[in-house]
Amino acid sequence: MTATRVVGPAATAPGTAPRKARILVVDDDRLVLATVTHGLTEAGYEVIDADNGDDAILLAREHRPALALLDIRMEGKSGFDVAQTLRDAYRIPFMFLSAFADQATRDQVRALGALDYLVKPLEVGQIVPAVEAVLARLRSAVAAPAPPGPATPAGADLLADPLPLAVGVLMHRHALARAQALRRLHELAQAQGLTPQAQAERLLAAVEELARTGA
Repeated sequence: MTATRVVGPAATAPGTAPRKARILVVDDDRLVLATVTHGLTEAGYEVIDADNGDDAILLAREHRPALALLDIRMEGKSGFDVAQTLRDAYRIPFMFLSAFADQATRDQVRALGALDYLVKPLEVGQIVPAVEAVLARLRSAVAAPAPPGPATPAGADLLADPLPLAVGVLMHRHALARAQALRRLHELAQAQGLTPQAQAERLLAAVEELARTGA
């Protein structure tokens, strides 16, 4: 088993500002792992990190993070395997950071109930606002009364909308912040006389076609 770390104090010293939520970061690329961990720690989060799925599940069980950031393709347990365990066994919400944006991956991300899906490579300055937005949505969901009917996993319907993934693609391809990417998507939609959702679907279809043709 490889080493795992808890970055940031488990308890806050008297007279100091409390740390933000506890975040689990999982990626088998050590450089990505260190970069994301450092960025979130600097932003005030307590970060637990692991470079494989088995360690990630053990850490999640022990520390019960508020959110997990998962790479998808790793040796051994994939990010999808980890996500399913976090969802079913511990009800820990999660989002994905992945270099893959094909239709099959998107379908599985939606089916698992991820809260967000960001396309790598990403700047830490893009990841931190995305994490903060997801945590804000979680707080809102907790505060809102639950609708009648069977319970669904946290965030199960959030990726039915193509906007989050399309925004992630624009962030990656044009080195934009999330707000800039969302604004560009709305501008493209307005220029084409489309809704933002329809423009997002067109953008994702174009990305998938480029991937198929190797362009």
